[in-house]
Amino acid sequence: MKIVVIGGSGLIGSKLVSKLRQHGQEVIAASPDSGVNTITGEGLAEVLTDTQVVVDVANSPSFEDSAVMEFFETSGRHLLAAEAVAGVKHHVALSVVGTDRLQESGYFRAKQAQENLIKKSGISYSIVHSTQFFEFLRSIAAAGAVGEEIHISPAPFQPIASEDVAAAMAEVTMGKPINGIIEIAGPERISLAELVQRYLNKMGDTRKVVADRHARYYGAELNEHTLVPENGARIGSIDFETWFSNQKIVINH
Repeated sequence: MKIVVIGGSGLIGSKLVSKLRQHGQEVIAASPDSGVNTITGEGLAEVLTDTQVVVDVANSPSFEDSAVMEFFETSGRHLLAAEAVAGVKHHVALSVVGTDRLQESGYFRAKQAQENLIKKSGISYSIVHSTQFFEFLRSIAAAGAVGEEIHISPAPFQPIASEDVAAAMAEVTMGKPINGIIEIAGPERISLAELVQRYLNKMGDTRKVVADRHARYYGAELNEHTLVPENGARIGSIDFETWFSNQKIVINH
């Protein structure tokens, strides 16, 4: 089976490509660096020839509202149109748990637009909704910085390791289309503010996290249900302590 991974050189894409190859699949890691550009359409027809499955794990280089919407809509239209011509049988996309509950955020409005294009394309699909990755804790902390404090929502959070995301994506990619959404999450449910504080403590960062229910997450306020999956989600095996212990991080002491 020939599989093309759009965004195949990124955090999730590179791990996914490796896992699929370990399962004996023929996989092409597609990105602008390899001559495949979903924004311009360059290289799509060529790379999709004889392809059965396309996995889209590409992300927008900008999170500014209009730029991120343009990225996901333009990329989605070009990719799905090329897949229809090539006769692709299964489109797999990575999205986010809570996308439909985070429409106050320009980023999540764009992700919803991407999902809508997939559902209307006529191509069989599987959409994987993942909780946030541990790898984004640094940027979440940076976004909440207010002087020497970091204001973070105390909303429940169930983050996942990128390794577990890639494993789940590989399983879905090799399976049959579900024409629906699968949720994946990490094994530990915790307050977002509490986990960011734990992360900073381990990093040797002495700043204090302030649990602020009005603190924004990618432009949206959170509630008790926004970031956590429904019952029936697939749960990864890597918790925060295990993930952190495997990171090559310079500690600030």
